[in-house]
Amino acid sequence: MHQRPEWQSELDARGLLCPLPVLKARKHLRTMKPGEVLRLLATDPAAVVDVPHFCSESGHDFVGQETVDGSVTAYYLRRT
Repeated sequence: MHQRPEWQSELDARGLLCPLPVLKARKHLRTMKPGEVLRLLATDPAAVVDVPHFCSESGHDFVGQETVDGSVTAYYLRRT
């Protein structure tokens, strides 16, 4: 990812294991308006596969990801 997107909401899923980060993201996205971006913080190694797959299957846009603090990855999801 070249540029960090602006996000309207953040969900802290650090310490949660598959499938909880994706399940919590799905629930949280339902509360957001179309076009808004969710920043999901996760430490689960499976999230690198699970989050983009979830977006692909659910129709949301996977905007990108970045490492923010060693083992913490921020995933950016745009609600459609």
